[in-house]
This record gives sequence, structure tokens and C-alpha cells, in this order.
Amino acid sequence: MTTADDCGDGEVEPDSDLRNFGETLKACRKRAGLTQEQLAPLVRYSVQYIGSVEQGRRPPSAKFVERVEEVLDAFGVIRIAAKRLYRRRGLARWFRRWAQYEETAVTLNTYECRSIPGLLQTEAYARAQIRDVPPLPTPERAEARVVSRLARQAILGKTPFIAFSFIIEQSVIERRTGGPEVTRELIDHLLECAKLPNVDLQIMPTISPEHAGLDGPFRLLETDEHEWVGYTEGPQTGQIIADPKAISNLHQQYAKLRIQALNPADSMGLLMRMRGSL
Repeated sequence: MTTADDCGDGEVEPDSDLRNFGETLKACRKRAGLTQEQLAPLVRYSVQYIGSVEQGRRPPSAKFVERVEEVLDAFGVIRIAAKRLYRRRGLARWFRRWAQYEETAVTLNTYECRSIPGLLQTEAYARAQIRDVPPLPTPERAEARVVSRLARQAILGKTPFIAFSFIIEQSVIERRTGGPEVTRELIDHLLECAKLPNVDLQIMPTISPEHAGLDGPFRLLETDEHEWVGYTEGPQTGQIIADPKAISNLHQQYAKLRIQALNPADSMGLLMRMRGSL
């Protein structure tokens, strides 16, 4: 199942972010003294494509961004504008508020039983998820989702550090989404992430007679104002949780899950054995 941070935005509609990017591109093009007709053959995109991007009617592909950045000698302006754009456009509408919480969090606890959390995914794993879950997106939307997901991962290394705890079901990895090669790369990536000083990664073994997470995946986040919020999701929907009693219940569940899951050292050992069996 695709989780909310993996979903796209549905129909692409003109909005302020797309318009702002289009205006940035247009300003850089005019600074270079080029018309849309002159720019088109230089970047190997049609005049219609360039016009749609400048008018805020379609998101630019990553390849297009790199080509116009180079051709227009934009000093990184277009690339920066695209990162800001993709950070939002590749996220489901119902997930964007939570993504904003993430960027200023102090602590983030995640329990996941359906797929690898977006903050820990590799590019190949992300693309495999997008490819496998209907309805299939257009290439532009798929690219926006991948870029957005990878861009979010920058918070793993930002300072001051956010304290991350991830509890992931063993079965999620054993599913081998994308095939053995994708899974090998994924496990290597998880092992590297687990070495980060601010990341605790635990695996919940498949055989777990006692399990506090049977209600499904959830997240708990401490804001920079030291308030706690939670997040749960289902198909095409997500919910921010602020009720103190509900937050208390989620804390109790997560505390139990941390005890029931393998400790970080044993989790790393299991991951290495799983990799060896591929």
C-alpha cells in the first residue's frame, strides 16, 4: 500500500508555487535575452512545454530543470526554485501539513507496517512503489513524487539534530518491493541511516505474539515548542492528531512497540542476515 508521503497530488492545478516557479523561469529566460522559441531547441523541449511551465500549468521535470539551469546560466536560482516547488508538489494534499511539522521537529517517532517510511527510502525503492500502485502517474507526477520524497530526507542530517526513532515490520523488507537488487540497496541504505547519531532503527520481527501496533501505522512528533502531535493515515486521507488523550494513547503504544521490537543492535544484525540471504 502506498502511504501518504508517497502519494501524488492528483490533478495538477495552477497554484502559487507553480506560478512562482514559472515566473522565475521566465525572468531568467528574459535575462538571457531568449524567447521561448529560441530556448526550446537549446533545452530540447517544445515551446508548448516551456509555455506551460512558465504559465504555472505543469510542474517541470528534473531533467528540464537541469537543462534550463545550465543553458540560462541561472546561478542556481532555477534549481533552488525547483527544490522548493517539488518539496510541496510531490506530496499528497493531506500530508503537506505534517511535512511542515517535520521540518521543525525536535523528535519524530514512526511505526510502519506497510512500507518503508519515506524518510528512509532509496530512489529505486520509491520508484518501484510509484510504479506498482495504480492509478499510474504521468512521468512528470512520478518524478515530482520521487524528488519530493528524497528532498524530505535532508532533515535526517540537519542541525540541530532531530531525534528519530523508526520501528519497521520485518515483513515490509521481506516483501522485496522492486526485486532483490532494489532490496539489497535498501538494506544497505537502512544500515547507513542507522549509523547516524540521531537515528534509532528497530525491526519488529515477523513472529511477534505480543504486538502493540495492531491498530496500524502512526507517527508521533514533538514540535519546536515542545508540544506533541500525532499522525495516522488511510487510503487517500491523513489525520493530524492533537487531542491530549489520543496523544497519550499513542505514546503508550509506541513505548510498548520499542520494547517488543528488536533492539537497534539486534535489528542491524537481522538486516545484515536478510541481506546475505538475497
